[in-house]
Amino acid sequence: MNILHVINSSNPAGGGPIESIVQAHLALHQAGHRFEIVCLDQPDAAWLQNFPLSVHATGPALSRYRYSPRLVPWIRAHAARFDCAIVHGVWRHPSLAVRRALRGTGVPFFLYTHGMLDPAFRTLFPVRHAIKSLWWKTIEYRVVRDARAVFFTCEEERRLAHESFKPLECRDALVPYCVGEPPGDPEVQKQAFLQRFPQLRAGRFILFLSRIHPKKGCDLLIRAFAEAAAGTPDTRLAMAGPDPVGWADELRNLAERLGVADRITWTGMLSGDLKWGAFRSADVFVLPSHQENFGIAVVEALSCGVPVLTTDRVNIWREI
Repeated sequence: MNILHVINSSNPAGGGPIESIVQAHLALHQAGHRFEIVCLDQPDAAWLQNFPLSVHATGPALSRYRYSPRLVPWIRAHAARFDCAIVHGVWRHPSLAVRRALRGTGVPFFLYTHGMLDPAFRTLFPVRHAIKSLWWKTIEYRVVRDARAVFFTCEEERRLAHESFKPLECRDALVPYCVGEPPGDPEVQKQAFLQRFPQLRAGRFILFLSRIHPKKGCDLLIRAFAEAAAGTPDTRLAMAGPDPVGWADELRNLAERLGVADRITWTGMLSGDLKWGAFRSADVFVLPSHQENFGIAVVEALSCGVPVLTTDRVNIWREI
């Protein structure tokens, strides 16, 4: 099959959604399936230079809604080349654009909501949720209704989605993220990581690897680490991941006030051998999220044999 993936951005810093596309591509291209991505990145975006599959960038996008006047014409012009389209996410232009562009073409589209219909957002971001409720009733519910199927990554995500926005009419299916075997040589990866961050060689360390974002519960982790750290002087915390909302400085200040700033290593975003080396070197992986439809980093950690601590707001907690 030729499958078109439509996503806001192909930037690896986006986490699970784009990583799931890459992992599925690596697993399925050997069986003859072909993936292409159309997104709203600018064509000269740095991460597109060595991307592992074909990406068509129709940006720059306008506003927080990520509108691009080039997206609908591009999809209409190329729809006949594809057996179907898979849209990643709701609330922004790509989902509505696919519905409009494919209407009448005979090419079906499927939709991953990526946890964006979780009722937890009522509490986490109440103002945003109120705006989305209005948007849902006027526009977005039609996108969900007209999808050939809506993909949920686990049963808990599907259950919670049906408790959120009304009306919700859809054909749904469970399609977990694709997570392949950890690549590369474990010892080479461990040495690459520890050479970059030698302060983590001695003693034990706890690993957080995800976006630095309020949804991820990073402040809960730092407070818990500070509480436990007094009794474990040989233990450090590694905070790995991009900081898309500029929260890291506030978290560093929190660590300073709690007296553990010198025991926390901030690595920035990790990829390739450094990312896998972090998993393979850690004594335990922690993802204390307030909401997570899947948590691909949890599965990657488990695939490396690393114990995992997480919350019951990470929707695969029952499977774990």
